[in-house]
Amino acid sequence: MKLDLTIQGAPGRIEILAPGPACRFRLDEGPLRDADVEVPEPGVYSVLMDGHSYEARVEETPGGLVVVIDGFRFEMSVHDPRRFSRKSSGRGGEGVQTVAAPMPGKVVRVLVAPGDAVEAGQGIVVVEAMKMQNEMKASRAGRVLTVSVKEGATVSAGDTLATIG
Repeated sequence: MKLDLTIQGAPGRIEILAPGPACRFRLDEGPLRDADVEVPEPGVYSVLMDGHSYEARVEETPGGLVVVIDGFRFEMSVHDPRRFSRKSSGRGGEGVQTVAAPMPGKVVRVLVAPGDAVEAGQGIVVVEAMKMQNEMKASRAGRVLTVSVKEGATVSAGDTLATIG
């Protein structure tokens, strides 16, 4: 999957050949790179690459994403060039969609894995809250970039469950 990036206003491209945890990618037609990526908690990524360990904190904002690595803040946006989007078409046409827990609960089932293609309305994660099971669904079609939770995990309201690009 190839994605167009804008990082601090500079354009770029990433080709993801294998999603995490054993990630393989290429930046701007450069050499293949490997990284081990774990998600110890929603929005936090532990990355081991080239013998160095990094912690990346990712936050979705109205303008895209903010990534903080070792105290350095990067503003970025991600766009899948294969996706047609009309600015007037409404919500969620491009960028990364975050599927979040609406209330505290327990993850009962994870229905997708990183790299899976999903359609609008497809179930992503089932969260049990107050003895009711709630299926969190994709609001648009895309590809699952990350799944931040495992079955049996406890989540708080607003925790990121998955991201779709």
